[in-house]
Amino acid sequence: LVLWCAFSILTSLTNKFILSTRNGDPNVLAMAQILTTTLLGGIKMNTPCCLNQYIHAKPSPDVKHTNFIRNMAFVGIMRFTTVVLGLISLKYVAVSFTETIKSSAPIFTVGLAWIMLQEKTGVYVNLALLPVTAGLALCSATEIGFNMLGFLAAVSNNIVDCIQNVFSKKLLSGEHYTPVELQFYTSAAAAVVQIPLWFYNVCMRILGFHLDDIVAIDKTVAIMMVLNSLGFHLQSVTAYVLMADISPVSHSVANTAKRALLILLSILIFHNPVTVMNIFGILIVILGVVLYNRAREYEK
Repeated sequence: LVLWCAFSILTSLTNKFILSTRNGDPNVLAMAQILTTTLLGGIKMNTPCCLNQYIHAKPSPDVKHTNFIRNMAFVGIMRFTTVVLGLISLKYVAVSFTETIKSSAPIFTVGLAWIMLQEKTGVYVNLALLPVTAGLALCSATEIGFNMLGFLAAVSNNIVDCIQNVFSKKLLSGEHYTPVELQFYTSAAAAVVQIPLWFYNVCMRILGFHLDDIVAIDKTVAIMMVLNSLGFHLQSVTAYVLMADISPVSHSVANTAKRALLILLSILIFHNPVTVMNIFGILIVILGVVLYNRAREYEK
């Protein structure tokens, strides 16, 4: 859990630095992240390591099976979509605002877990979600750097990410998939989905004679992209390992606590302008998550 939080924070902060401070391209960054995690995931599949203890715990899946291809394609598309939407949101709005929106994940996760896993929640848990919703609405209304495209991208990312987490939990608990296998196969599927978009992007720049944009990458940006891609890979691996051990709702709560820390760090590092009401909204969201966690423990 600690490693997952650390790698997630590293990835999010370097995402914002590359996209906003250095005006990076979301498509290029997404490509670097997906290709890196696919390559490293392939190596990890055949190399003993600390997280590879799960590989032989279950029989390996039949990669030719129709269900396998369908499942990996679905989660792969979800992974690709969340990466792109997340980067677009960071391109146009502050990290603190993006992470506050994503903190509403328990709301979507409760509904999706009930639909997909028949995991029901009680009245107290549902009531605890109200402060999260209210705080999110207050943050959105008082955000100084509000941008509709960034807001919609963050909300869409939230929904797709919740679907991916619930479905991944279903695969880890009901199918013969290990965290390492699921991470690699879904990364490969996401890379396949991204290839047409990448070729389109490159071809359009070639036709527009913007060849310098393809190869001209600042040295600092290149170093940050390598660090970012490694962080993204380690984040995804530790996320699947964590997901195999806890419920989707507990994972969502842990994710929200991590986002609270990230919101604070982003304000301190990037000096994002915030109002008193904006801070109040963030605190309400965090309070809602605390109440939500207490309600979960009480109902158990």
